[in-house]
Formats: sequence, C-alpha cells, structure tokens
Amino acid sequence: MPLFDLKDKSRYATFTRRTLMMSGGMTAVFAILGGRLYQLEVIEGEQFKTKSEENRVSERLVAPPRGRILDRFGTELANNRRNFRVLLIPEQVPEGVPAALNELSRILYISDRQREKVLREVSQNKLFVPVIVTENLPWEDFARINLHLPYLAGVQPDVGQTRAYPYAGELAHILGYVGAVSPEDQAADPDPLLQLPGFRIGKRGIEKEFEDQVRGKAGVSRVEVNAYGRVVRELSREAGEAGADVYLTIDHDLQQFAAQRMGDESSACVVMDVSNGDVLALVSTPSFDPNLFNVGVTTTQWKAWMGDDHTPLINKAIAGVYPPGSTIKPTMALAAVDAGLEKLQVFCTGSITLGNHQFHCWARHGHGHVDLHRGIVVSCDVFFYEVARRLGIDRVEAIAHKLGFGARTGIELPGEKAGVVPGREWKLKRYGVPWLQGETLNTGIGQGYLNVTPLQLCTAAARIASGKAVSPRLTRVIGRSAQPRPELPRLDVSDDALAIVRDGMNGVTNTPGGTAFRWRIAEPGFEMAGKTGTAQVRVITRAERASGVKKDTALPWKMRDHGLFICFAPVQQPRYACAVLVEHGALGHPQVQIAHDVLLYAQQRKVLELSTAYPLNSAGNPSQAGKA
Repeated sequence: MPLFDLKDKSRYATFTRRTLMMSGGMTAVFAILGGRLYQLEVIEGEQFKTKSEENRVSERLVAPPRGRILDRFGTELANNRRNFRVLLIPEQVPEGVPAALNELSRILYISDRQREKVLREVSQNKLFVPVIVTENLPWEDFARINLHLPYLAGVQPDVGQTRAYPYAGELAHILGYVGAVSPEDQAADPDPLLQLPGFRIGKRGIEKEFEDQVRGKAGVSRVEVNAYGRVVRELSREAGEAGADVYLTIDHDLQQFAAQRMGDESSACVVMDVSNGDVLALVSTPSFDPNLFNVGVTTTQWKAWMGDDHTPLINKAIAGVYPPGSTIKPTMALAAVDAGLEKLQVFCTGSITLGNHQFHCWARHGHGHVDLHRGIVVSCDVFFYEVARRLGIDRVEAIAHKLGFGARTGIELPGEKAGVVPGREWKLKRYGVPWLQGETLNTGIGQGYLNVTPLQLCTAAARIASGKAVSPRLTRVIGRSAQPRPELPRLDVSDDALAIVRDGMNGVTNTPGGTAFRWRIAEPGFEMAGKTGTAQVRVITRAERASGVKKDTALPWKMRDHGLFICFAPVQQPRYACAVLVEHGALGHPQVQIAHDVLLYAQQRKVLELSTAYPLNSAGNPSQAGKA
C-alpha cells in the first residue's frame, strides 16, 4: 500500500475519533442542559414562578380604623377624622427639594423643623418614595394647595385618617392620647402594624389601657412593583378589621359641667354611682389638649406644661397623693363605734398634750364638750386625737384599708397611685425606726404619713353611703362585650357604725354649726351629706402659734393648705358619691361649693343606667338610644 494512503487513512481515523468525541461531548452538554431545563421548567417551575411573582407583587399592610371611645350615652369622645396632608415626591422635583419647599412655603407655613425632617427623610429613602411635608391641615389650606397644584412639581395632596378628640382637654386625663411608635414600643410589641410610617399607638389613659382592643387588625394591599421597588399599580385591597369601640361609664355632660365649674384651679373631682362603682365624672384641672400630640408638641408648649406649678399633665384624681385632713374622720368614727367608743365624750380646750408635745385643734379656743356626732359635725381635732389614741395605729390602719385607702382601686387607667396608710411594719421597713404614739394622733386627723388620692376618697364616701365594698370602674362595653358586674360584698363594718357616721355627715352640711352648713343643698330631696377637710402642707412652729398662725392669704400659693371634701346624695337614698380636692385652696372652701354644684347637677339630670340609656341589642351591639 502506498505510503500516502496509509497517512490519509491514519488522518481520517484520527478525525473520526475526534468528531465522535466532540459529538459525544456536545450531546452530553445538551443532555445536561436539557435535564436542567426540565428541572427548572417542570420539576421546580411552580416554585420559581412563585418567587418571580413575589418579586413582582408586594403585599403592604393597610392601617385599620381605630376604635372609638364613647360615653355612657354614646357621645363620641375620641374618633377618627380625615387627615389632610401634603406629600412630596423628590424625583419629580427637577429643581431640587429645597426649592420645592421654598415654593410650598409661599402657600403654607413650613417651619425650620419641618424642613429638616423632610430633608432627612429624603436622604434616607429612595427618590420615588413620597415624604410627608405637613399634615392635619385645615380644609382652607388643603384647598389652596389643590388650587395651585399645576404649578407645584412633585407635590401630592393626600387624605388619610388621624385621631381626634372633639372635647379637647375636658377628658384628656381619662382618654389619654396617641403618639408615634418608639423603638421601645416596637421591641415590646411584635405587631407589624407598628412598623408602618406614621402609625400611632395609645400612650396614656384609655387609649393605652385598651390599645390591643382599639387598634384593630391590619388590611392588605397587593401592589405590582418593578425591579427598583417602585409601585406600578395596585392589584387588590383587603380592608382591615376596625378596632373595637369602648363605651365608658362617664357622663360627658356631667364631666363637662364639673370641668367648667372647677375652672383654672389646680384641682380634682370624682363622681361615682354608689350602687355599682360607675365613675360618672373624673376631672383633673388644669388640663391639656391631646390633639396636639397628633401633630407634634412644640418645645415651647412642652416647656410651658413642665414649668406650670398647676401640673396640667398629671391626673390628680388618680396620681395625686395628698394628706386627707379631716375627711379621714368618718373613717375613724366607723372604727370608734365598732370598738365600743360610740359614747365617748371629750372636753376640747383647743389642744391635747402627749408627753412634752401639744397637739392643737383647728379651733384655737376649743369646742368644749364633744361627743362622736358633734365631733364629726364640727370636725373637732382633739376628739379624734383621743379616738386615735384609744384605738391604736393597728386598728386605724385596718379600718383605713377597709375603706379602700393604701391600695390601688383597680380603675382601668394606667398610672394610678396607691397612696400610703402608715403602720408599725410600714415605718420600720421605710425608715428603720419604731412607730411613735404621737404619729397615731396625727394619723387620726389625716396628717402625718397618711396620703390618699381623690379617687380613694370618693370610693370611701361611696362605701360609707352604700354599706358595700364598692370599687370604681370606668368601662361598660368593649366592642360587643358588656363588662362583668360582680356582686358587691358587704362592707366589713357594723350597720350601727354606718348609721352613726352617715348621721354625722348629714349634720356637717344640714345642721347649723356644721362646717359645710353654709353650702348645703337646700332643694328638698336633693340634700347632701359630707365632710370637709383641710390638709396642712407646712409645719407650724411654736413661735408662730404664740404670735398667731399666719393666714393663707399671707402665704405663697405653694404654702397654703389643701381643701378637700367628700359627700354623697341624696341623704335618704344615696345614689352619688363625690370627692373634690383643691390644691392650696382651703380658704373659703371652694371645694365644698364645687361639690354642691356638681352633685345638684347630677341629681337634677337624673343620670340613667346604661341598661336603659344605651342597651345592647340582640346582636350584642350597643343600640342608639337617646339622652335623658
């Protein structure tokens, strides 16, 4: 065979092998690609389709309407209103955000603080994300923006919802307010609603106490987005579940009357139904406008509140603690009767001596012969010094606890104070020294370590009037559920003691010589029984007593005595209990005048029970009954 034939044959064999190898390799590659394609398209196709859909479709939470808060007759105390606001879309502003804000400021007032906030949010977000410039605008300003809209690049008017308190400060200490979510709030509550920009939650009062009920459940908006996260269109929307409405025991008209009657005094007033503990009015003055927290409280306003010696931000009815003064004497009288001291008689000369210390009566020259009834009527300190000495601090402490002092009442408001009922163990634990008998005498007239809240004083008056262990409550219906009304146990005090004390309190207001006779309710059938109280906030030295005790008018406001008054009405069949405190306002007994007007107003209005004024229908929803 020729040599060239052998070479050609060898080349052909080599080419054929290489061709087969390449073909096999290509076949293997295409087989692998085909298998992978089959895996992606057929086996895992649904999974990747879902992932693709998730990238294209985004689910976003929609804040639900917040539940309303209403009074016992269905008057809306907190609701939701339209929030007119202005948004700015940075990418649609060719001349820049600062220039756009300057243009807007020719139509609306934009503060330096608002400008800084807008610029900060623009720097933190993508340029297509709208930024809130201002909100809670009046309709006139919102309409003006819409009128000039063709000339305002990037500006977008928007209508949302915000919390509203129609009666401003009248119920601020009950309702509280809503505020922006803090990092601490987010850490404590996993609800994704708290992540929404601008979402607000309850910060104080009923808004905070029932936050979980009034918040509602989020809705969902499904939107189509592009690769950059820009919203292309909304595909569907599911509305959220509105929060539950909360119906209070409060009678707004009575609350409003009490607040107006108290005026600018630094004071508190509580009115309660003695039969079941329903709180009909709970007022603390001065107050504040909770609507301001929706738009942001200015530094100037906050400093004004904090610097006000009348402390408008504190709910004095539940968080203010004060010496009860002589309003504790009905409580002492109950213990005296049950201890067999109902026939005790004391001759008051104006003071009593214990060891080397003199304890003085408010009447400098004394009251002469005083028994238990007259001791209550004229509020003789010497008589109750002797009662306290004979009872001892252990019995005094026990009766104070029975009347509700020294412990939180359990009212549905955060921030309630327990006050202090002192005793041997309390003092030893607090100060590390034993109890002294002189401290028992001071406690017997409501001074010394003893501290109570106006709500506790009203509770004590309700318990004396009803003979039951009444506890205050503020809510009647939440959503569709009426709050339980447990059977009230009988007060652990004898009927004789209650009858004697009620008679004494009747004498305070309706017997000539009684400390509140001047301000009695004279209308037949509306008479009230009560007990006045004056609580010292300073120590009167021996030198001052020798030269003459200074009158309140000669002292700075902060050094003047507190004025207190507890009462119930009508005398024959008690229905309402009331407690009034006026800080540093004992001069002239304004607290008694306020209680007179408030109790008379409550009785003449004949406040109805919820069962007749705002009953539940067959579906469990509050029906719309009218006011009486």
